Amino acid sequence: MTSKQRLLCALSRGKPDRLPVTIHQWQPYHLKKYMNGMSDIEAFAACGLDASINYFEVTQPESADWRVSASQSKAGDIIITDWQVVTPEGELTWQEGANAMTTWIKEPMIKHEDDIFLLKYMPLPILDRKGAVDKYDALGDNGILRTFLCGIQGGCWQDACELFGADNLILAAFEKPDWVHEFLKILLARKLQYIQENLRGMPFDLVETGGGASSNTLISPAFHEAFCLPYDQKIHNALRDEKLCVVYHTCGGMSKITRLIRENRCHVSETLSPSSMGGDICNDDVARQVYDDLHPYLALIGGMDQYHILEKGNAVAIKQEVARLFMLYGQNGGYVLSASDHFFEAPPENLRAFAEAAYECTY
Repeated sequence: MTSKQRLLCALSRGKPDRLPVTIHQWQPYHLKKYMNGMSDIEAFAACGLDASINYFEVTQPESADWRVSASQSKAGDIIITDWQVVTPEGELTWQEGANAMTTWIKEPMIKHEDDIFLLKYMPLPILDRKGAVDKYDALGDNGILRTFLCGIQGGCWQDACELFGADNLILAAFEKPDWVHEFLKILLARKLQYIQENLRGMPFDLVETGGGASSNTLISPAFHEAFCLPYDQKIHNALRDEKLCVVYHTCGGMSKITRLIRENRCHVSETLSPSSMGGDICNDDVARQVYDDLHPYLALIGGMDQYHILEKGNAVAIKQEVARLFMLYGQNGGYVLSASDHFFEAPPENLRAFAEAAYECTY
């Protein structure tokens, strides 16, 4: 089987020739520091992994009703960007931090209840459709092509957490749930429009939604059912209408929301994060419970501790963990072994050991 065939077989809950093995999105920092600046496609090949490429190249159209300006400053190794948007009805400001590895929100955009109504002026991003097709063609049989939805994150709840602050949003859900639902509906409308205008007819093998803020290590299952599930279902129905495969990302606790993940109409669930990486799969018994709850209905991706094992471990530890994960999740197919989320300092020889250990897990 080719890598593409292998991954697609597992994602359709079948048994490929061997266990597919990949990572969750190669970081530019790692490509530059450890992979001699090669592309993500080249890095997958160099390490012997089945490629899973994320493509999200968009442009933000200019608009007289959404005028953006920015200024930058430095605080040590951190670049701070202060953003301002002027709309016909008011201004929005927010602040981002960035270092060589990643970016993050330092000050959220939404600060007052009425700020959400200014989002109507934000132009919808435009996907570089030709670039996506070119990437798909360049990838060929070496793997699959993934993408995201517009917004800071794919899921409405996660997006709202980024825009308003997770603590603020959780408190608001207790104190003014109607406002939170109004906020989520505004974000949902944008995502549905983005799907219709940008993803129709595109050759993506997976579309990622969800986010760690929807996991049960941050919010309760009851909160998830009230503030995530209805919006996830609408997004996933729209993606299904476009014949696109949906992967629901929970980089955190998922053992208590397996029923809700099944009900949200995704096709695939990730990341099976161990407790060492902030998830709640703390032992093999919990892993088996998650497997039993999800595997009859969905394909699974993830499981590998990318910090303590891929970054800090050695070939022996990697091989032992791959064998354990294969026994827990992979025996009946429908499973893609992957780092549970991003890594930054993994030695290339460890990534090659990761791939080679999976080669021994055959069906």
